[in-house]
Amino acid sequence: MAESEDVLTIEHVAKRFGPVTALRDVNLHLRKGEVLGLLGDNGAGKSTLMKIVSGFQKPDSGRVLLRGEEVELRSVDHARSLGIDCVYQDLALIDQLPVFQNMFLRREQVHRPVPFLATRRMKQETRRALDAIGVNIPRIDVPVARLSGGQRQAIAVARTVTSDADIILLDEPLAAMGAKEGAMILDLVARLRAEARVSIIMIAHNYVHVLESCDRVNLIQDGHITFDRPTADTSVEELNEIVVEEYRRARLAAISGDGPTEA
Repeated sequence: MAESEDVLTIEHVAKRFGPVTALRDVNLHLRKGEVLGLLGDNGAGKSTLMKIVSGFQKPDSGRVLLRGEEVELRSVDHARSLGIDCVYQDLALIDQLPVFQNMFLRREQVHRPVPFLATRRMKQETRRALDAIGVNIPRIDVPVARLSGGQRQAIAVARTVTSDADIILLDEPLAAMGAKEGAMILDLVARLRAEARVSIIMIAHNYVHVLESCDRVNLIQDGHITFDRPTADTSVEELNEIVVEEYRRARLAAISGDGPTEA
């Protein structure tokens, strides 16, 4: 994709939890309309970084810039008010509520002056929103508990897109999904990428998915970004070799007794 301005910049961010160092010195940037794939082993710091960007946690040092301006993200609600939203693995959907009510969770529409739910309006807007991004949910009045994992994930993404977020964080959107359901989510990400409607950071483990769905890939190892390259300029083989080399170093350190004292 063409070069464009950064909508999000992370500079020298570090985070500790007692004796454990989660992030050491993270530098990351996200361009307007870009899909950035964030790879890393368990415990590498991916989730901690996303929690900082989403306002759930504060960094110990470093800074976050949003559209070129430094911001202190005070809470998740504050981050959302600035256009940053996260779709977590647990999705934050209420199983017993129908699709359209989950789409408007915490921002329900009501009639005025008598404050009762504008059910018909929410159903109409839900249908338009799902159709606009190509999400096939035949019925929007059924509880989300009756939907597939892919459909549920798609609803969570659609809700975020329609809530005026222009930076979306996807935390393992394909976790525990079959091939068909995973393809549905990858297709949705591809549509959003093609339309450049939002900027996305997608945490994933599958290198093939990242190379197919993202514009650029970052690899986080031991609390900092060690690899930053356009997906067109790398390969599954190169990424595998980097990770294998990390395992080799860790194994040698463990054998020699020189392993790190911090995680």
